[in-house]
Amino acid sequence: MTNFTPSPDHAAAFRAALGLFTTGVTIVTAKSARGPLAMTVNSFTSVSLDPPLILWCPAKVSARHDAFVTAEHFAIHLLCDDQVDIARRFAHQGEDFSGLSCREDFHGVPVIEPCLARFDCTTERIVDAGDHSIVLGHVHRVTAHEGRPLTFHAGRFGGFGDAP
Repeated sequence: MTNFTPSPDHAAAFRAALGLFTTGVTIVTAKSARGPLAMTVNSFTSVSLDPPLILWCPAKVSARHDAFVTAEHFAIHLLCDDQVDIARRFAHQGEDFSGLSCREDFHGVPVIEPCLARFDCTTERIVDAGDHSIVLGHVHRVTAHEGRPLTFHAGRFGGFGDAP
């Protein structure tokens, strides 16, 4: 058992404890001045059904942060359990879409196909949140498929057992 008060001295332990929460894995894409851009994200959640709102949180230290928080439109892609390679690719860099089935939507946002679900969004608001920003998005279109989700737990990718 570990017990501590979160502080800069315990940053690694705090991060490890947060990593015990199993999350889904998403790719966020946007059009930027540099061209199509993507980022692997597990800080994604639903906010409201009416109006349809979601949020995600890019780290301010990311070289891609500013491009995403200034983007008017973006897409959130929920990944399938066989898309670990895509998650790893966009965790390290965000401009190499080679070999992917990808197209631009009517806002110029790159969309990756297939994926478990995609939420096409307009940026509603950016909120400062410590070493991250909270990007609140208004969902204007959803595309969903059947499949098994890609998950992330304790620093490792995995699946979700017997999901449909």
